[in-house]
Amino acid sequence: MKQRILSGAVLVAFFAAIIVFNQSFPLALNIAVALISAASIFELTKALGLARKWFLVVPSLAAAAAVPFCGGNEMQFLVYCLYSLMLFTAMILYHHETSFKEVAVLYSMVVLIPCALQTLVTLRSLSVHHGMFYVLIAVLAAWVADVGAFFAGTFFGKHKLCPEISPKKTVEGAIGGLVVNVAFVMLCGLFFSQVFYGGEKQVNYLSLFLIGFFGTFVSMLGDLSFSLIKRSCHIKDFGQVIPGHGGILDRFDSVIFTAPFVYLLVEYLPIVM
Repeated sequence: MKQRILSGAVLVAFFAAIIVFNQSFPLALNIAVALISAASIFELTKALGLARKWFLVVPSLAAAAAVPFCGGNEMQFLVYCLYSLMLFTAMILYHHETSFKEVAVLYSMVVLIPCALQTLVTLRSLSVHHGMFYVLIAVLAAWVADVGAFFAGTFFGKHKLCPEISPKKTVEGAIGGLVVNVAFVMLCGLFFSQVFYGGEKQVNYLSLFLIGFFGTFVSMLGDLSFSLIKRSCHIKDFGQVIPGHGGILDRFDSVIFTAPFVYLLVEYLPIVM
């Protein structure tokens, strides 16, 4: 428990540092997202038993690291065109060593993970002055829901939510995560408006409520989806990089689903008015 809390605090401090230095070093967010994307793909290749197949791993890591630096859809499209060309060429050249099933699973994850996490960079571009606040909300909406569910499930959990996919998740934990997440996101808005800006800026509490409420379900969807992938791979965690949490992908699986949701919502219903 202590290890999990300490690791979580370090992760929050890491993102806080990116926010603080956003004006002086804006590429910090791109670099962080690129590293997280590449590390997630590498963990996945190990879980799938593909780590030694360099002809699949190398282009996959390169594509995952490149996407967060793509400034527009055209560049991202070009990256995936080149990636598709290299991956399917490798499949043909090394057809005795690999299968289409392996390539298909890896390809889908290299499309899903970097594209989803790249929305954090796109989210920042929605507002020159408040973009990093949007990024913080997107990440915390995923993590706080998970933390709230963990503690609520630990102390009050009795009814299993999805026992065949994730035995430790409970209905009580899900409800606790929902309540905590909504309250936390709303408090973030209150702090941002009344303390950080001294009441000069107003926030849209409807937008924050929708992020907290629906973001919890989206976060659980991401968590359960990758739990199912882990069960399919017959592994407990994707890695042990983060003590108490497992691998990078174990910690960012919910963010992968929550970040695009927050981006779509904030684009049409801005948090800061």
